[in-house]
Amino acid sequence: MGRTSRSAFFYCMPVYLSLGSNVGDRDANLREAIGLLAPALRVRRVSPVYETEPVDYTDQSWFLNLAVEAETDLSPTQLLARVAVIERALGRIRTTPKGPRTIDIDILLYGDAVVRTARLEIPHPRMAARRFVLAPLADLAPDLCHPVTRHTVREMLAAAPAQIVRLRRDA
Repeated sequence: MGRTSRSAFFYCMPVYLSLGSNVGDRDANLREAIGLLAPALRVRRVSPVYETEPVDYTDQSWFLNLAVEAETDLSPTQLLARVAVIERALGRIRTTPKGPRTIDIDILLYGDAVVRTARLEIPHPRMAARRFVLAPLADLAPDLCHPVTRHTVREMLAAAPAQIVRLRRDA
């Protein structure tokens, strides 16, 4: 008979990513990173862009941040590998922890999965304390529940520590 279409099984797992950039043309870095997600991910929606002050290592330029809602058939570790390839392709060099970067892509959520390995933690272990992650994520999915704490994105954002996070109106 006929072959089973791969598309019937492709892009089945919903994932949420956080993207940030504070080196070079930040807008272009974000756009290029989103473009490089395909074909491994099907981008469903992209949040507005936010300009955010740096946290942890504060002696650096402000970031542009956004969130992406996508679907994939990659496993969590395959997705991590794909993200690393994109970061390297856009010139990310890890010299200073939490330091300046052309692009940073974090896997926030992978469906309802909870993954704890030496290289990967999903849900992202610090997402609840990062307004720069939660504000754009709330634009996409304010009622999405964290699979461990069961708090919604809206609730986590309301409880997150203070940080200057402002919507970019000129983007």
